[in-house]
Amino acid sequence: MKRNATAVWNGDVKTGKGTISTQSKTLDNTQYSFKTRFEDGIGTNPEELVAAAHAGCFTMQLSAFIGEKGFTIDEIKTKCDITLTEGTIVQSHLTVEAKIKDISDTEFQELVTKAEENCPISKLFDTEISSSATLV
Repeated sequence: MKRNATAVWNGDVKTGKGTISTQSKTLDNTQYSFKTRFEDGIGTNPEELVAAAHAGCFTMQLSAFIGEKGFTIDEIKTKCDITLTEGTIVQSHLTVEAKIKDISDTEFQELVTKAEENCPISKLFDTEISSSATLV
C-alpha cells in the first residue's frame, strides 16, 4: 500500500505560503504558512498533521489490540501533542480517554503501552513518545 500527499510552496519562508493536498482529497489545497506554523493563523502546519497521523494510527492500533482480547469498545479518544524545539520534534505525547466494557485498568494500560510501541507512526519516529491513559 502507498499513500501520498503533495505540498506546494511559493515565496520565501517567512512571507511565502503553500498548500497541502492529500490523495483522498480530505485536504485539498489546504493553506499553510510560516504564520500557521510558528504563530497563529488560519491553515495547518506539518506538526499538526504529524499529531493527527500519530493520534489516528495509535488509536486504530489500540482498538485492534483491545478487540483481540475480546473487549467491547464504546469510544477511544486520543489527543496527540507534538513538541517542536529548535527545529526538531523532541516529543509526541498521547493523551487517551477510553470507554471499554469490562477491562481492568491494568490490562488497559498494558495495551496502551503496546499500541504506543507498535503503531506504524510510532515506529517511524526517532523521538520520545509518551502517553497518559484514563478509563472513563
